[in-house]
Amino acid sequence: MRVLTVNETPAVIAQQPVWDDQALAKQVIRDLAARPPLVRPDACLALSTQLTAAGRGDAFVIQGGDCAEPFADSAGHRVRAKAALLHHLGDLFERVTGIPAVRIGRLAGQYSKPRSQPTESLPGVGTLPVYRGDAINSPEPTPDARRPDPRRMTQAYMATATALASLLPPELMFTGLTHHAFAPVFASHEALLLDLERPLLRRHGDRLFSSSAHMLWIGDRTRRLDGPHVAFAEAIQNPIGVKIGPSASPPEVAALVRKLAARRPPGNLALILRLGSDRVAHTLPPLLDALAAQSGSLLWMCDPMHGNTRRATDGEKTRMLDDITREIETFIAVLRRRGVRPSGIHLEMTPDDVCECDRGRPGAPLATPAPLCDPRLNPDQAERLVRRTADLMADAKAD
Repeated sequence: MRVLTVNETPAVIAQQPVWDDQALAKQVIRDLAARPPLVRPDACLALSTQLTAAGRGDAFVIQGGDCAEPFADSAGHRVRAKAALLHHLGDLFERVTGIPAVRIGRLAGQYSKPRSQPTESLPGVGTLPVYRGDAINSPEPTPDARRPDPRRMTQAYMATATALASLLPPELMFTGLTHHAFAPVFASHEALLLDLERPLLRRHGDRLFSSSAHMLWIGDRTRRLDGPHVAFAEAIQNPIGVKIGPSASPPEVAALVRKLAARRPPGNLALILRLGSDRVAHTLPPLLDALAAQSGSLLWMCDPMHGNTRRATDGEKTRMLDDITREIETFIAVLRRRGVRPSGIHLEMTPDDVCECDRGRPGAPLATPAPLCDPRLNPDQAERLVRRTADLMADAKAD
């Protein structure tokens, strides 16, 4: 089977590994292109219908899961635990608001991760390549473990297939919104590792779909308008998102929307804003001004995690629940003042009883090991955050 590709610029592609064995990498890519699709177009279209409803204000997206997913989490009990947390949060939101929840997991594919620097210095070890996710290398602090290995892309494919088998089967993914007992958990991840994403493109009639997930997003580090990640997203018909950080200018975001929303149903392009609790009040209004004509066709989602990372007293990364909550509160308030409907929240969370957010707060334990990448909410914290979001949305619905 020919490997399907999209046009790309000759510039260096951001956030990609350098494979030592290029011949092996090419063989892995050819093998991936010949494998069966991981998700079906009809399941992607079912999500598309639900997101169009969210764009109208008739549904709300609860998207969440791990920062970086280890292959070991493809085991059925792990996937079911994550799906159960999403179902619980969706059920909670629906009870408080009366608005159906669209449940999308950061799971079954979040095996690669962008990083700020290509290397890191570890005490007693020295300088090593940074861990970029299980699809590329291993977190163990040794030179061999950190060396990018293209065979891990095949492992990522197999892990995704195993994880998806534990979710609701595609034939039960109805095209309309359903009662929560039958509501699917859709799979999503960042479309970062293009050597893995491109060979999993599949044609359905005259349309091109990614078969790696129901929804994909482009990260804040790879959203360059003329870059290959944006070209990849433009080419596919899956619902997509774009992470928007505080460095994104309103004209730049408007150009991205024009490029990515042109051939999509309403609600199938999500702007996932990761602005920071201290920036959202003054950064969001100019974006709304620049997108006034298109605002009703977009999903306006809040990622309150990535703009609020700090160092705890023990030196490890943490995020404070007060900051996370304040960003959602401000996000919803700004949108309401402008007459724009909030469409969802995007969280990093885990079903495990960890202490990664609020790490170092008085009375909080410090014994939890550091996460693979970024701090995640535990179930109690996620529930408190979704309940607060639901209360705010219920107030807006009552106005």
